[in-house]
Amino acid sequence: MLGLAGPRSRDMISIPLGIPDVDILKVEQNERGDYIVTVESRQSGTICQRCGRKITKSNGRGRWIQLRHLPILGHRVYIRLRPKQYKCPDCDDKITTQTLDWYETKSPHTKAYDQHLMLQLVSSTVEDVSRKEDVGYDAVEGAIERCLHVTVNWDEFNELNVIGIDEVALTKGRKDFIAIITTQQADGHVAVLAVLPDRKKETVRQFLETIPRRLWPTLETACTDMWEGYTNAVKEFAAAHPEVSIEVVVDRYHVAKNYRESVDKMRKQERRRLQKILPETEYEETVKGMMWIIRKNNRDLTADERERLRRLFEHSPKLKLAYTFREELTAIFEMPLTIEEAKKRLLKWADKVRRSGLTFFDTFLTTLRNWLDEIVNYFANRLSSGFVEGLNNKVKTIKRRCYGILRVTTLFQRLYLDLEGYLRFA
Repeated sequence: MLGLAGPRSRDMISIPLGIPDVDILKVEQNERGDYIVTVESRQSGTICQRCGRKITKSNGRGRWIQLRHLPILGHRVYIRLRPKQYKCPDCDDKITTQTLDWYETKSPHTKAYDQHLMLQLVSSTVEDVSRKEDVGYDAVEGAIERCLHVTVNWDEFNELNVIGIDEVALTKGRKDFIAIITTQQADGHVAVLAVLPDRKKETVRQFLETIPRRLWPTLETACTDMWEGYTNAVKEFAAAHPEVSIEVVVDRYHVAKNYRESVDKMRKQERRRLQKILPETEYEETVKGMMWIIRKNNRDLTADERERLRRLFEHSPKLKLAYTFREELTAIFEMPLTIEEAKKRLLKWADKVRRSGLTFFDTFLTTLRNWLDEIVNYFANRLSSGFVEGLNNKVKTIKRRCYGILRVTTLFQRLYLDLEGYLRFA
């Protein structure tokens, strides 16, 4: 226990120091008000750094060291000690300095203070924490390296079930995409598995091979967008290992984005056409400002929005037809269908669109034909990579907060910290 005394003895309180196997020799305050706690180890002996044996032959003490510890009542705290030293009779009296469990050799902090810094770093920056804690920038980065892995620690996982693969641009405007692989646990918790330097098939496949064999049977679904590098990597990995049975699901979000863009392109074309042929007043009342109304699902429209949409469609029957096709397709994805039922309905929808003569859906129809199996796999368990999209937003926030991150290992650490920091270090 650490005793802190005020001007009178009745103002003294005792606070646990939180450091095992030491005796407190004295407590002092310097001119800045920092507490300097001098301690002495109660442990006898240490492990020889050369042969690994327990040694107990004393060789005095090493130099004084001072370690930053957890603050107390707003005051900085430093632990001061002279570590014991021992000789190894089996290694020509090789001298080893005792290191206690609560700090690491050459670290300027106790382990408890390193963890305190990690907690401060959640949703913050190294620069901010450096200023708030009055420690050097390099000291905070050193704590990150001591506390956080740069790759996934598989010991933290008993199952994977659902993994998501998506990309994000590491540098704005340069299209240097990196791949982020995550998993959604049974309780809904999202964990980062990897931040890969690119989105090539070989890179993703190489990562999948690093997954421990004990987790392979738990892999059930891979949610991804329509990037062949991801889907082919998953399929080749499953084909190479009979114990892996994993289905690729093309995320519903990316499918919907694809077919909704078809309607949006037609809206823009019709807006330009109607602007030329309608009187200015009628154009202003009927067409202008309709973008967000058309983008909304029909079930979410207000009565006033439905009326405005009806007036617009009077001038553009083709846009009404495209809007109807879009709503029909959205309704199919909302239905509780089997994979086979979903496939039949999607093919029937595609045939109806082709017979209508509308060409704005041509790109999506090609996508639907090429990715039909992966798209209808969504109907098996109605899984999507929405959790991956949410993580991508977090990546963008981290990049803005940290003024850009250029190393994938650093991004992995910061993602891990934002996702797991409170659970691990609080």
